[in-house]
Amino acid sequence: MKITNVIPYVAWIGIRNQLLVKVETDDDTFGWGESGLSGRELAVEGAVKHYREFLIGKDPRRIGALWQEMYRSQYFEGGRVLTAAISAIDIALHDLVAKSLSVPVYQLLGGAQRERIECFACIPNNIPAADYKSLAQKLVDTKWNSLRTGFAALEGGDYSYTDGNDTTYDVRAAGVVTAQGVIDCREVMGPAAMIGCDVHHRLTVAEAATWLQRMPSGTLDYVEEPIRDESPEAYEALRKMTDVPFAIGEEFSSKWQFKPYIERNILQYARIDVCNVGGLTESVKVAAMAEANYIDLLLHNPLGPICTAASVHLGAASANFSHLESRSSPTESLATSDDEVFTARLPMEGNGYPLPTGPGLGVEVNEDALKNMTYQSWEPPRLWKPDGSYTNW
Repeated sequence: MKITNVIPYVAWIGIRNQLLVKVETDDDTFGWGESGLSGRELAVEGAVKHYREFLIGKDPRRIGALWQEMYRSQYFEGGRVLTAAISAIDIALHDLVAKSLSVPVYQLLGGAQRERIECFACIPNNIPAADYKSLAQKLVDTKWNSLRTGFAALEGGDYSYTDGNDTTYDVRAAGVVTAQGVIDCREVMGPAAMIGCDVHHRLTVAEAATWLQRMPSGTLDYVEEPIRDESPEAYEALRKMTDVPFAIGEEFSSKWQFKPYIERNILQYARIDVCNVGGLTESVKVAAMAEANYIDLLLHNPLGPICTAASVHLGAASANFSHLESRSSPTESLATSDDEVFTARLPMEGNGYPLPTGPGLGVEVNEDALKNMTYQSWEPPRLWKPDGSYTNW
C-alpha cells in the first residue's frame, strides 16, 4: 500500500472555515483528517502541500515514522502551523489504516477502555451572565451533569462570531458578572455537577486571583485558560493564590509544550486538541504523560465532525479521560457541520457518544460537495479594554 495523494480542502462550513485533508492510496483506500488552526487555514494548507511532496509513495501504515519525518524534516521543527498540518494528515492516516483493517480507530490506540464518551455542555462567551441560571436549568432538565461557562458578555458590550468584530470589553466588570453567573449555575445544578469556566486567557495573574476569590470555594471544578500560557512560571504563581484546578493546553502544539505543565503539576486537566497538537500520534503520548501524573483529559473540540470523531476515539482509548467538549447541547448549538458534506458522522445520544463500532473514524465525506464549497476570509472578534488597549478574545 502506497500513498498516491494528499489533498487539502479549505471550505466555509457552518460558522467557520474548516481545513479537511484526504489521504489516498494505490489500492483505493483513503482517510480523512482535520486541522485545528482556525483563522489561519491558508497557512496550514500550504504546509500540507509541502508535506505532500515527500509523502507520496510512502507506506501509510508507518504512521509513527511518517509523523517523525514530517515534524523533523525541516530545520525549524514544530510550531502551530506545521503541527496543525501534521495533525490533519496523521488523523487521516489513522482513519485510512483502520478502514483497511475494518476496525474502529481506537483499536489502533490500544482498544476501548469505556463504553461511552461523556461530554460537557458550553455556554458561549457572548451570552450575558444573567442568562446562565436558566441555561443551567435546561441542562438539569435534560440530564446533563457537566457545564463550562464562558467569560460573560456585558450588557451593551456583546460580541459574536462575526468577521473582525471590534468591541470595547471591560474585563474586570465582566469578571464580576461572570462570578455571579457561575454561582447561579452551581445553585441550580447542585454539588455533584462538574462546572468550569473558560476565561479565554483574558486576565493577568493578579486579575485572575482576584476574580477566583469572588466565588466560594467549591463553586468551580476547574478554571480554563485564566491567563496566557507562554510562561509556566506565571501559572505557578497563580497556583499559589487559588485552590481551583486548572484546565490548560488547547493551544499547545506538542508534547514538549505540555511537558513543564505536567511535570511541575501546574495543570489538573489537559485540554488536548487532537487537531492542533500533532494528531492522534502525539495526543496518545500526551495522554500517557498526563496519566503518569494523575492528570485527567478534558478534550478540546470546537471544530467539525472529523475533529469530534478523532476526539471520541482518543477518549475511548485513554484511561484518564474525563470529558469531551460538545458544541451541541441544550445550552448551545454551533453550526459546525453540513449534511451535504458529511453524509455520516458519529451519533450523539444524550450527553455523550456511544462507543463507535464501525471502521475508521466513522465519518463519511461527500468530496464532490466539498469541492463546490469555498473559503471565506474570517477573523476572530477583536476586544479592546475601555482605555483602548487590546485584550484577548
